[in-house]
Amino acid sequence: MTTNAAPAPPLRDYRLADNLAAERGTVFLTGTQALVRLLLMQRRLDAAAGLRTAGFVSGYRGSPLGMVDQQLWKARALLDAAGVQFLPAINEDLAATACLGTQRVALDPNRRADGVFALWYGKGPGVDRAGDALRHGNAYGASPLGGVLVVAGDDHGCVSSSMPHQSDLALQAWGLPVLHPASVAEYLEFGLYGWALSRFSGAWVGFKAISEVVESAMTVDLDAVPLDFTQPVDFAPPMPLHVRAVDLPSLEIEQRLAAKLEAVRAFARVNSLDKHVVASPRATLGIVTVGKAHFDFMEVLRRLDLDPNALAAAGVRVYKVGLVFPLEPTRMLEFVQGLEEILVIEEKAPVVERQIKELLYAVPNAQRPRIAGKSDAEGRPLIPALGELRPSRIMPVVAEWLARLNPALDRRALVVDFTMPALHSNAADGVRRQPYFCSGCPHNTSTRVPDGSRALAGIGCHFMASWMDRGTSGLIQMGAEGVDWVAQSRFTSEPHVFQNLGDGTYFHSGLLAIRQAVAAGTNITYKLLYNDAVAMTGGQPVDGKLGVPEIARQVEAEGAARVAVVSDDVAKYHGHEREFPPGTTFHARAELDAVQRELRGVPGVTLLIYDQACAAEKRRRRKKGELPEAPQRVFVNERVCEGCGDCGVASNCLSVIPVETDWGRKRQIEQSSCNADYRCLDGFCPSFVTLTGAVPAKRVGRGVDADALARELAAIPPPPRWRWTGPFDLLVAGVGGTGVVTVGALVTMAAHLEGKQASVLDFMGFAQKGGAVLSFVRIAPSADQLNQVRIDTQQADAVLACDMVVGASPDALGTVKHGRTVFVVNTHELATAAFVRDPDASLHTGALLAKMRHAAGADRVHAADAQDIAQRMLGSTMPANIVMLGAAFQRGLVPLSEAALQRAIELNGVAVADNRIAFALGRLAVADPAALRRLEGVDAPPREADTLDALLARREAFLAEYQDRAYARRYRALVDRVRAAESALGADASLPLATAVARAYAKLLAIKDEYEVARLYSDGAFERALREQFADWRRIEFHMAPPLLARPGPDGRPRKRRFGPWLLHAMKLLAAARRLRGRWLDPFGHTVERRLERQLARDYEAMVDGLLPTLSRERLPLAVEIAALPERIRGYGHVKLAAVASARARWGDLLDRYHGRAAPPAAPARVIEVVSAERR
Repeated sequence: MTTNAAPAPPLRDYRLADNLAAERGTVFLTGTQALVRLLLMQRRLDAAAGLRTAGFVSGYRGSPLGMVDQQLWKARALLDAAGVQFLPAINEDLAATACLGTQRVALDPNRRADGVFALWYGKGPGVDRAGDALRHGNAYGASPLGGVLVVAGDDHGCVSSSMPHQSDLALQAWGLPVLHPASVAEYLEFGLYGWALSRFSGAWVGFKAISEVVESAMTVDLDAVPLDFTQPVDFAPPMPLHVRAVDLPSLEIEQRLAAKLEAVRAFARVNSLDKHVVASPRATLGIVTVGKAHFDFMEVLRRLDLDPNALAAAGVRVYKVGLVFPLEPTRMLEFVQGLEEILVIEEKAPVVERQIKELLYAVPNAQRPRIAGKSDAEGRPLIPALGELRPSRIMPVVAEWLARLNPALDRRALVVDFTMPALHSNAADGVRRQPYFCSGCPHNTSTRVPDGSRALAGIGCHFMASWMDRGTSGLIQMGAEGVDWVAQSRFTSEPHVFQNLGDGTYFHSGLLAIRQAVAAGTNITYKLLYNDAVAMTGGQPVDGKLGVPEIARQVEAEGAARVAVVSDDVAKYHGHEREFPPGTTFHARAELDAVQRELRGVPGVTLLIYDQACAAEKRRRRKKGELPEAPQRVFVNERVCEGCGDCGVASNCLSVIPVETDWGRKRQIEQSSCNADYRCLDGFCPSFVTLTGAVPAKRVGRGVDADALARELAAIPPPPRWRWTGPFDLLVAGVGGTGVVTVGALVTMAAHLEGKQASVLDFMGFAQKGGAVLSFVRIAPSADQLNQVRIDTQQADAVLACDMVVGASPDALGTVKHGRTVFVVNTHELATAAFVRDPDASLHTGALLAKMRHAAGADRVHAADAQDIAQRMLGSTMPANIVMLGAAFQRGLVPLSEAALQRAIELNGVAVADNRIAFALGRLAVADPAALRRLEGVDAPPREADTLDALLARREAFLAEYQDRAYARRYRALVDRVRAAESALGADASLPLATAVARAYAKLLAIKDEYEVARLYSDGAFERALREQFADWRRIEFHMAPPLLARPGPDGRPRKRRFGPWLLHAMKLLAAARRLRGRWLDPFGHTVERRLERQLARDYEAMVDGLLPTLSRERLPLAVEIAALPERIRGYGHVKLAAVASARARWGDLLDRYHGRAAPPAAPARVIEVVSAERR
């Protein structure tokens, strides 16, 4: 890199709408958008030819085609103007049948169009499901002015599917010709070709859309897309091949299918998609590539310092197959002439390789080349048939093959530079960014089952319950939920199961499964999770008009024995009970456990409809103004919070996040992601309040105005210039749903605006639910330097780690080359799903950074806390990823002009002002961190070391305020005794034992009884904390279970109650009476919990004093562990009692080890002692 600034190149005049509306020039296009554009292009071509046609598209969503319907809806105006109609189908086979109907329009004397070109879409499992309809449709035929394109979304890598899929073989078995485009640009060419081929042959044409292509985006030159596939074809069909009014069952159908494939071959002979990529008249070697594997191979050549000219000179030909079935024979026979050996490179099963072998079988031995592919001529494995291909997976094979057959092409020494690097193993190996339910997701509650029961999983978001300790397991194909249990139940003593079923699946085909269970008389409860959206694929509306009453009546009519409805708003059904089957009961969420216990005892099929809107969809609707803001906000008083995690257990919510305080880890509500589900209020803790009519505080950065920001930016140097020697590869790693994809989109759009070539691949699927998202961004000055869209092993120039966990994952680290790749890391700790279930979970931040430093080099990892910068300066963490983008840009790791990036931010159209400021703040964080403080208008205070003396001073002051000075002196006396004994050892100057006692003993003394909770609410700090987050509110309510007022809930535990603003005044009076604490007049001091807490403090003092006489250097670590155990005693009521029982059991084991005693067999007696005390 050089330091002088490059002149900014001129920017294209470009609008986002150009991707579909432009007719010429260069556009930036995703694979999904290309499918939409195809429909418009075909209609435009037909109109230019004077044809009276119309368009039609139907299918069913599913990754990697999960967003097709969303793009179609966005383009509705353009499609309507072009006469293209979209029918969202109930399922895949009905969509295919609808496409057949469009071809019969040509036979209709009342038709308004002479032909309808149709596009069917569905993911791999949908292709399987629609097999009968697709097979019949292909047999019955396409119309001469219509044609059908069958887009099969194949998830080769099983990124977001129940299993890997390859539809080629099924389509081939049904007699459909199959096209395999290798890039987004080829989607346009191959799609238009497919309709032309369908119109000529009468066949429906398969179009393979694999994840790595359809979920990518790239620069596409519209002027380079071939539009004419109508070269005259010399072919006379033996019978009519196109759609007919009726096809009676006969062997003629089979003959017609064979004739269609002959027509396909004839068409392909003169209108070919296959390409001679490298021609060499005297070649002895040939390489055949298929689909995306072609660009993998071209990348291998680039990395091995080989180019097409070098191959041609060395006698190597390269042939790219576009029509993978049926293989066009004449060109292939021409290609193989004179060759000694052919290497076939294709992903998954050897579809093309087998056809080549069949084609050459009859060729004389002396003229027939050897064929290598999935194995070599001797049967040894070569190109993998499992998983996905990448350049790094085929590079060793290609290098070895070339070197063996032509030593002049030996590049094997270069292979090691692109193999998987060794990764550093440490304490962070188990830290994962696992997909999880969204904040406030209905499934957080709906997927719970009663003790003694289990549930079967199904297709949809609720499948994630499988890894949430919810007694949920199993998976079956979509629409068959519960039918496996129908048979299994006949051979087991287990009496009953619950079956989760999404409303989208119910409309798709799930009702048939319920019908089968009823017919078989199976004991099963279907939990129909009615959330008003198909949440897994992007929040599309369910393809049906049935509401909860209609579903209840429908299932009851099928024979359900009992129907119950559970809702977060059960009051809305009051007065509407007659719309439901007789006997239907209605329940609030708190009654879910009791309702399920009742239903599991009812013989036969029962139905529980859990009615609560999808949280992500509610958020979308609120942003659009279609839904009012949540009436209440939840706030946690951190000082009252014990950090026990019971609120996380109750809510299973990612918006209940950890916050580190001087008293340990507590919990707080992340307001920016909270979807107002309110289940966190069920945690047994008095720290929760709700605010009605709350207005979030607009904490705009202090002093961040346009002029000040401009002055600071003008004072910093420009980013270093990037020296282009090949493509630039930027990996963006982050958390799904936080804008990671936006970063990739901004960079690639900026590159497009500058006239560069760019591509981006975003793998999401389940990952969009808070999981790990990787965005592969590739930029190059010219198209010939960009091959595959994925960044491969040791290929990244930079890694923008918006999240440390994802940045240090094996998938990300595998792209890193030591000494070349540079990391820009966001060091903010973003809690993983593990924090929901485990209050002591750790990200192991230091270990994550160590992994990155080991991979790239210690001097090539640069860190910044983007969330902190965004929160301080903009009052929100939402722009944090754009802060990271600015930081990467300032380090010269985004080789584009600032003008292009600013224009991309403007085109994106979301929070433009904030994102521009965030980008600038990221630049300043790198070039002049002090500028951020100047913009804030504050000076950074000197950070004091957290010494033992400082800790003691804080705790003594706190305890004196908590009770009195004598109480504080009692605390100090014990710590001083420990300090003296530990200092005498001279083992560790940091005095870990004294520090552990200082923290733990203060916690035991400062119990949060009624007086202390009242004090922590009424001393002014609570209201100040509220004011930091909210500018105003109409009403405050407290959620508590006072021991004298609380009543048992359905689970037998005390139920929390709401208390209005008056309680704050009452708490002021109660706090003033804290001097009664522990005296005989204390009305609260005689409860089991309070007596136990006082005894714990006395026991701890005695235990610590008992450690000191035998304290030694060797025993010190164990003594520290023993002394720190009270840190685990957290919570209130039954939560705290359970923690005490666990801690005492652990204490006994550790003390036995410390004093050299054998562990007593009756150690659990300590737990019984605590429980018995509670009962007394």
